[in-house]
Amino acid sequence: MTVETSLQIDGPAKSRYDVVIVGSGMGGGTLAYALKDAGVSVLLIERGGFVPQEKQNWDPDAVFEQGRYKNAEKWYSDTGEAFSPGTYYYVGGNTKFYGSSLVRFRREDFVASEHEDGTSPAWPFTYDDIAPYYSRAERVYKVHGDQHDDPTLPRDEPFPYPAIGHEPEVQAVADGLTKQGLTPSSIPLGIDWRQGGACIRCRTCDGFPCRVLAKMDADVACVRPALQTGNVELLTEAYAEKVLTDESGQTATGVQLVHNGKAVVVEAGKVVVSCGAVNSAALLLRSATDKHSNGLANSSGMVGRNYMVHNNSIMIALHPKRNKVEFQKTLYFNDYYLKGNADFPYPLGHVQLIGKLQGAMLAGQKPLIPKWALDIAAGHSMDWWLFTEDLPDPENRVTLRNDEAIRISWKPNNVRAHQHLVKEMKRILHKMGYPLIFSETTGIAVNSHQAGTIRAGDDPRSSVLDADCQTHDVKNLFVVDSSFFPSLPVMNPALTIAANAFRVAEQIVPGAAPRQAETRAPEFLPLTPVFRGSKNK
Repeated sequence: MTVETSLQIDGPAKSRYDVVIVGSGMGGGTLAYALKDAGVSVLLIERGGFVPQEKQNWDPDAVFEQGRYKNAEKWYSDTGEAFSPGTYYYVGGNTKFYGSSLVRFRREDFVASEHEDGTSPAWPFTYDDIAPYYSRAERVYKVHGDQHDDPTLPRDEPFPYPAIGHEPEVQAVADGLTKQGLTPSSIPLGIDWRQGGACIRCRTCDGFPCRVLAKMDADVACVRPALQTGNVELLTEAYAEKVLTDESGQTATGVQLVHNGKAVVVEAGKVVVSCGAVNSAALLLRSATDKHSNGLANSSGMVGRNYMVHNNSIMIALHPKRNKVEFQKTLYFNDYYLKGNADFPYPLGHVQLIGKLQGAMLAGQKPLIPKWALDIAAGHSMDWWLFTEDLPDPENRVTLRNDEAIRISWKPNNVRAHQHLVKEMKRILHKMGYPLIFSETTGIAVNSHQAGTIRAGDDPRSSVLDADCQTHDVKNLFVVDSSFFPSLPVMNPALTIAANAFRVAEQIVPGAAPRQAETRAPEFLPLTPVFRGSKNK
């Protein structure tokens, strides 16, 4: 069976599958990979198509100014204002545009912790429960890292590949941080940087699709190898309208789709929702029935609630004689991850370098500044992203308008901690000799780290899912994406989503994802039809 014959163009090959997965991003794509040799029939449904592999993949004007790959509909704030979300509908989901940061949450993230604005709740399983699946996800996604350099997560197990190292300018920053008593560490990255690998360490990685498929996104690392087995089928351009149930409302029977403008019903033994925190909640809300009048699996009233996105700021440090960097995103530090500073006793958060900014990437946010000036500034900037944990709040939520458009009600919390982190980082950078530092807090449209909305927990009265991500109300319905997060620790959630998909695969099909599985990371597989006749959206 070839990859090409596993692509369903005219509709599903069968009327019924053992497992139907809605969404092919980090959760759904990894789950399809985990089930590829489990002896079950799997249909993977994706709302979009493939990202075309073309020269514009690496063109900052095309990607950022022209929005060539933006294909999500408008969402709305609770005041009715429309905005363009940082969400993409493609095979691989948002991972096609992520920065390949594949980090584990810390052991302390799975237990309750105190913040100024309240408690970050415990998860219904521990770090030790998910640790073996973290290891498997790191192998599948070819993660490069150094197990010795980050004191916030001691580990004896080496990464599948060594850390890729810093360019001289970034190494100088690392040395400067060390002189201030901080502990800079290598960001664990999922890229094909190995002997014979495709990665060229370019400046068009973070925020761009990879033209040479060297980024270990869900499409490249998991969906394509899963299709190659012939046990997983992929249906693209298919919008899931509803999850269907039997008359009792206690069993999911399949999914109602619109595929290329035609209504299609696919029956399923088990249904897995993996559309991202916002769209997964929206799908369950759209699936309301007489037995589930407030939305499917929503007897707790928690579907859509506790939406989290992190408190984020981008910080640009300018120096007229520094910062000629190509592949910048190799360093982070966690000295304030679990603690505060002398001015603030609560945890402040996480600081990391991001992909190298270019003038076109700033033009949308700074339209009054000439492009040439932005190019000059970006040519001398060191670019950072600062994260602080936001706490689950039932009033931060996803709902549907009368026309079924998505509405986001969101008010940032735990903000003072983030303000202290920004102030502390400015102090650190000034001490390192950067004369000009600018920072800007992100708004409602920056939601690439969206989580919550279908939280997991032991109590059906306050959660939607059990510890194995199966809904309390519908026993063969699972949610396998960041929706299940009870809290949102302050690092990229992608690796935790993937690890959890491997963990939950064993509950969906016992024995599906043995812990000792891959001894090496899989090779990516080319997919010829992706590069013929793909629509540019």
